[in-house]
Amino acid sequence: MKGKGILSVFDICLIIGIGVMNVLYSVFSGTVDVIGSVTGIAGVLCVVLVAKGSIWNYLFGLANVSLYAYVSFKAGLYGDAALNALYYLPMQFVGWWQWRRRGASARGGDDGRESVVKARRLSPRQLVLVAAVCAAGIGGGTVLLDWLDDPQPFKDAVTTVLSIVAQFLMALAFMEQWALWIITNVVSVAMWCVCVSRDDPHAGLMVIMWLFYLANSVNGLRVWLKLSRKDAPQNNLQ
Repeated sequence: MKGKGILSVFDICLIIGIGVMNVLYSVFSGTVDVIGSVTGIAGVLCVVLVAKGSIWNYLFGLANVSLYAYVSFKAGLYGDAALNALYYLPMQFVGWWQWRRRGASARGGDDGRESVVKARRLSPRQLVLVAAVCAAGIGGGTVLLDWLDDPQPFKDAVTTVLSIVAQFLMALAFMEQWALWIITNVVSVAMWCVCVSRDDPHAGLMVIMWLFYLANSVNGLRVWLKLSRKDAPQNNLQ
């Protein structure tokens, strides 16, 4: 399947918006947070390209997850830190490989358009399995993070577990990833708002980043619903 090779107006607004918000944050806070800004901008570029089905998302994903692991660790969000350093980082390479297998290309074709990934959907049985794994993981993760003195064990467990499952579904090009990303993004906004109230480093920019992620995830669900219909039936784990 071929993509148009250009960003939509919505995509451009997200990219420009995250840059403008970072500038405004620096002006009103009186500080220049380079790490937080690069993390947020790289992250938005990544998720915008995921929503388009472009394999280039993994390039920006590498930068985002590396820096976000550092930022999360400084804020005491050890679940998020471990998730990014030990899972998201290697999954960038796994995802690149899997998307190449599913038709995505890093180079345009003869018509100059980029080949995007072939999307698919989970079967009802797979949906039940995913839901059970998420519920069990969140329960166990909350207990573990509470024992580790995580300041927000339940929210950190939700974002950690759902992100692990969503990233797995993303690598295999399943549309249902976007439902999990939406929940993760909502909880992440709430979690980082608490960090803002504690004056944690980079927290304000992380709230901005997750709000843009949330907007993109809603758009991603819309786009991938169409992509998965066009490429159906693709309901098996190949």
